[in-house]
Amino acid sequence: MKDYYQILGVEKSATEEDIKKAFRSLAHKYHPDKKGGDEAKFKEASEAYAVLSDKKRRAQYDQFGQAFAGGGQSAGFGGFDFSNFAGGFEGFAQGGEGVEFDLGDIFGDFFGGAGGRRARRGRDISIDIELPFRDAIFGAERRMLISKLTQCDTCGGSGAKKGTGMVTCIACNGKGQINESRNTFFGAFTSSRTCPTCKGRAEMPKETCAQCRGEGIIRKQEEVHIVIPAGIEDGEMIRMPGRGEAAQAGTAGDLYVKVHVKADKLFTREGNNLVTALSIKLSDALLGREYTIKTLDGETSLQVPVGVAQGEMIRVRGRGVPYGRGSRGDLLVRIDIEFPKKLSKAAREAVEKLRSEGF
Repeated sequence: MKDYYQILGVEKSATEEDIKKAFRSLAHKYHPDKKGGDEAKFKEASEAYAVLSDKKRRAQYDQFGQAFAGGGQSAGFGGFDFSNFAGGFEGFAQGGEGVEFDLGDIFGDFFGGAGGRRARRGRDISIDIELPFRDAIFGAERRMLISKLTQCDTCGGSGAKKGTGMVTCIACNGKGQINESRNTFFGAFTSSRTCPTCKGRAEMPKETCAQCRGEGIIRKQEEVHIVIPAGIEDGEMIRMPGRGEAAQAGTAGDLYVKVHVKADKLFTREGNNLVTALSIKLSDALLGREYTIKTLDGETSLQVPVGVAQGEMIRVRGRGVPYGRGSRGDLLVRIDIEFPKKLSKAAREAVEKLRSEGF
């Protein structure tokens, strides 16, 4: 008798996640479409996973072994066409090691068609927006026109002509799903999938809407109001749930806004702090002086201390990037001392005198 736990390399106490991870690893290793794959071992691992991943079948297997009802149907392996797996294992033929696949897509149709009952969802949309540096720091609002599938205004998304209503779908008899039988290497199974006629709604328009032709959705331009939060960084994404494309008899996707922040001539950003540079004369570095500097909030005064060093940072508190609830970072002013390239005779004598005094 085959030991399904031993085949997957897990203990009998293994969790569902342990079993899934073990099968995923073996599937990557042995898939026949992959270079170096082993069809026999792949079938064996697939058979083990099909049983142990199902709570009811696993309990029966633990109690009765491989002879339990519905188990060990290896006879079905012979005529199985592995091309059915192509969508889930795309890339194996090229020897890809990091390929991911959805186990629900592989086995869902075999055991009740879980994949076919997934709620329909509209497509996500991604757009790019460019912001001036100051708007990224303090936040801004933008309005943009985008073309997308959206709910039909005429029929309200029902697809039915106004005043006619809906009737029971004749394709699925009001069930929203249709059943199909198929032979797999696990044996014969019945799966269900969403009715293509009513899209799972179990009803259909008595008379179709002329605007959307019964689809319930149309493509048109829509204005989107985008609120950009203060302190957003270059490359960040803003997610707007439900503002993507609509889906017939389903929920709308999301809108993703990628922000590109323009560089500024005076300021750069370091976390929640802003950095700018201030050029001063050598005499001011030695003796100190008050300067007027620019900030994103306007001009302010800055006292350069006596004996300031080249590259030293002077902190102006509360003039940086907003964050949290009413908090702001600081403005860091980097000192660049301008050293004279030529000295007058009097200046040279003064410097030499300073040198003689140990400066």
